Amino acid sequence: MEVILKEDVNKLGHRGDVVKVADGYGRNYLLPGKLAIEATLANRAVIEQMKGSAIRKSAKEKAAAETLATSLAHVELTFERKTGENDHLFGSVTSGDIAHQLELQGYTIDRRKISLEDPLKSLGEYHVPIKLHREVTSHIKVTVKAEESETEAAPVA
Repeated sequence: MEVILKEDVNKLGHRGDVVKVADGYGRNYLLPGKLAIEATLANRAVIEQMKGSAIRKSAKEKAAAETLATSLAHVELTFERKTGENDHLFGSVTSGDIAHQLELQGYTIDRRKISLEDPLKSLGEYHVPIKLHREVTSHIKVTVKAEESETEAAPVA
C-alpha cells in the first residue's frame, strides 16, 4: 500500500513523502492516527499544493524548536525511586515520566520525542536527547537518586 505522510514518522519518512508500507501498518496505524493518507491521484495533487505551505510551516517549527532547545538546555530533572540491593531500581524512569516532569515545569513535549532507547533502571546521571524537530535535538540532564526510606529519614531517639 502506498501512503503520503502527513507527519514525520520515525524510520519511515518525512511529511509529504510517498512511501510504500505493509497494508496492516497503513490501515491500522498510519491512517487512523492521521499520520498519512492514501496515495491516490487526487491526494497526490493536493499534496503537491500542500508542500509549499509545508515548507513554510517547517521553517516556523524549526525556529520554534531552536528556541525551545535553548531553554531546555538548562533543564535538570531529578527522580527519586525506591532501590533494592546494589542500587537497582524497583521500576524505572520512562519517557512518559520525563514528559510529565517537563510538563510540570511548563514545557509541553510529547513523550515520543524523548529518545530513550531503554527506560532508566539504575541510579546515576543521564543526558537524554529530545528530538524537537527533524533537524533540532536538545539534551536534558536527568538524575536518578535513591529515595530515602522512612527509617533513614527519621532516626529513632
